[in-house]
Amino acid sequence: MRRIFAFVISFAVLVATPGLASADPYQRPARNQQAVDFVIKRALSQVGVPFAYGGGDANGPTLGRGPTTDGLATEQRANTPGTDPGGIFGTVPGSTILGAAPAPTPAPTVVGFDASGIVVYAFAGAGIKLPRSSGEQYQVAQKVAPSQALPGDLIFFGPDGTQSVALFVGNGQMLEATDTGIKVSPVRTANMTPYLGRIIA
Repeated sequence: MRRIFAFVISFAVLVATPGLASADPYQRPARNQQAVDFVIKRALSQVGVPFAYGGGDANGPTLGRGPTTDGLATEQRANTPGTDPGGIFGTVPGSTILGAAPAPTPAPTVVGFDASGIVVYAFAGAGIKLPRSSGEQYQVAQKVAPSQALPGDLIFFGPDGTQSVALFVGNGQMLEATDTGIKVSPVRTANMTPYLGRIIA
């Protein structure tokens, strides 16, 4: 009776998840399925680890880089009007001046993972080295239609997967890096790329 109940619940979750409604008839070879199971287990072992922009590598959580080292963000700050709080340039205190240096930002202090970092860590446990960014991970992955999703596939967000990545763990759930840390969430289809990525066939 418990098995029937578990099957009915699992089926209902899959049907209720748009884009991930039907199972792929493809069955992985047993050796590959063991690798996928290990990847998922390794990723799940990090649930609750904090989010750190740029954090995580094949060995585990690392000190984040912080968004201040992002090239685009640095460029945007350099071209954004600043303030002259002390009026040292002859302006009214607090007024806007062009080209002012941004206030110093504290060095990152959080050890954790970002979205692509947790994926790198999870697959490294199976001996698979992945690129560090989600966009690059999208490029190297085998493209799979959402209707053929299997646990262990990667769900990408944004154009060509450049905004984020999550690990599909099955039953309509994905492991992702959120502002509050690594967690398991229901699969979201908003802003998802048209294809998932399969690393282990």
